[in-house]
Amino acid sequence: MKTTYYYNSPIGILKLCCSESSLEGLSFVQYAEENPKQISKILSTCKEQLDRYFSGKLKSFDIPIEFTKGTEFQQNVWKALQNIPYGETRSYKDIATIIGNPKAVRAVGGANNKNPIGIIIPCHRVIGSSGKLVGYASGLDNKEWLLKHENKK
Repeated sequence: MKTTYYYNSPIGILKLCCSESSLEGLSFVQYAEENPKQISKILSTCKEQLDRYFSGKLKSFDIPIEFTKGTEFQQNVWKALQNIPYGETRSYKDIATIIGNPKAVRAVGGANNKNPIGIIIPCHRVIGSSGKLVGYASGLDNKEWLLKHENKK
């Protein structure tokens, strides 16, 4: 059974979607709907870890995730993103090289844009080769906030 939960984060409402065993989606939304009265263990764990992340106490998520969408290429990019350490960034070119397709820089950007599990799969940690913040489906202001949050010492 699929469940949806709306989480109020410091930078907006996050919509969490999960099955009985894994998180399948985390995205920014404008409005929240009513949350279920009881939530699953996976949602409870996700909510707890997001609380700890936003309070600066969690640097690595340990939530079972499942990709229910995306091409093989996109999924390879999303898996590579999970290896970017907290507080660090990589360029789109770095990610293209990591997945063994160094010329696919623009395609990596496209895959980032389609990331179904934002924050936990840290596409916000991918920046332009020049060091500029470029492209973030949820807005560059949110990307900047997340990167600053992770760089607090």
